[in-house]
Amino acid sequence: MNTALLVMDYQNGIVERLGTDEGLAAATAAVSAARERRIPVLFVRVAFRPGAPEAAATNKMFGGMASRMAQQSPDATEIHPAFGAGDDDIVVTKLRVSAFAGSDLEVLLRGLDVRDLVLCGIATSGVVLSTVRQAADLDFGLTVLSDACVDSDPEVHRVLLEKVFPRQADVVTTAEWTASLG
Repeated sequence: MNTALLVMDYQNGIVERLGTDEGLAAATAAVSAARERRIPVLFVRVAFRPGAPEAAATNKMFGGMASRMAQQSPDATEIHPAFGAGDDDIVVTKLRVSAFAGSDLEVLLRGLDVRDLVLCGIATSGVVLSTVRQAADLDFGLTVLSDACVDSDPEVHRVLLEKVFPRQADVVTTAEWTASLG
């Protein structure tokens, strides 16, 4: 099998601010289904060195990261405990919105001989959108798990899942994806 599941930005600080119980339940179900079928699961998180020297002041999203880091809990960038991530799990650290930006994700996927990606994450309009676009440009086959994606804007979430993503990815629920695995 040449498929991997990317669980993106389901880290403590983001789940606390933007996550939903339903999204977390769907994402954990996807991880369980992948693990049962020996599909590689890669957890993607955004994190910076102390003081966030990677975050340019001109970057609207990340420019104030150094001061925000001082206010966040020490485990804010850790993968949410609901996933039971262990030492054998692959955790990719990115430095921007896309799972590929500033990370070794593409190298890992080549090393695992992955050709198809199944994506879920927080937020639909952030990491999911950016990663779908970049992964499509890198010629990966794509599936987006609609119920395991969460966004603070329901209308943007709907438009992306119904109108934008289907141009580059199959959009299915976690249950539909799990059923397709046989």
